[in-house]
Amino acid sequence: MGRGKVEMKRIENKINRQVTFSKRRGGLLKKAHEISVLCDAELALIIFSHKGKLFEYATDSCMDKILERYERYSFADRQLQVANEPESPADLCLEHNRLKARIELLERNHRHYMGEEIDSMSQKDLQNLEQQLDTALKSIRNRKNQLLYDSISELQRKEKAIQEQNSMLAKKIKEKEKEKAQQPQREVLQNQILTNIAPMPPPFLMTSQLPRLNISGMYEAEDAEARRNELDLTLDSLYSCHLGCFAA
Repeated sequence: MGRGKVEMKRIENKINRQVTFSKRRGGLLKKAHEISVLCDAELALIIFSHKGKLFEYATDSCMDKILERYERYSFADRQLQVANEPESPADLCLEHNRLKARIELLERNHRHYMGEEIDSMSQKDLQNLEQQLDTALKSIRNRKNQLLYDSISELQRKEKAIQEQNSMLAKKIKEKEKEKAQQPQREVLQNQILTNIAPMPPPFLMTSQLPRLNISGMYEAEDAEARRNELDLTLDSLYSCHLGCFAA
């Protein structure tokens, strides 16, 4: 016996309505999973109950990625529509409602990520949230480890460069100390050589082979002769005076 045709209207009985919602929600989630696996499609399903409880399904538990992709495509479509025809007040109102719902969804996800308002979440929702947090923590740890590795590598490189500079400076200091230590020995050796070996004058400066020029002696001889001439003149004048006195 086949199923009868179901009339498409709101079920007035609260219990029957809740049972029907649970059954059809499960079937819808099952069909969404099947089409995502069989057809390799990215799929996101969002269901709100009449009490406001959220039920969702996303391929690989990546709801945000699919929603962002939907935003890009819808934004491109809106830009194309704007280029073709002006927006009407109804379109603006629809866009406002859509953005408002998007903001509420982001705020709710943020509260869930912070561990708030999770009492109304089912076990599957909590598992999905835990998986998302584990994936995010894994990415954060990988990035932190990469930064630490880069920092350690940079410090090791700087340490190696400093060690090379220290080695070069130590080598130069040893060379300077060695030169300072050898300098007094060289001076002592030079003094000993100068003390033990007297310098011989060149052959062309030896006095025995060159005639002596007594220039100062010539000047002294000329002075003596001048004094003798003056003395002779003086004696002649005295002698003349003396003869004159005798003649008178």
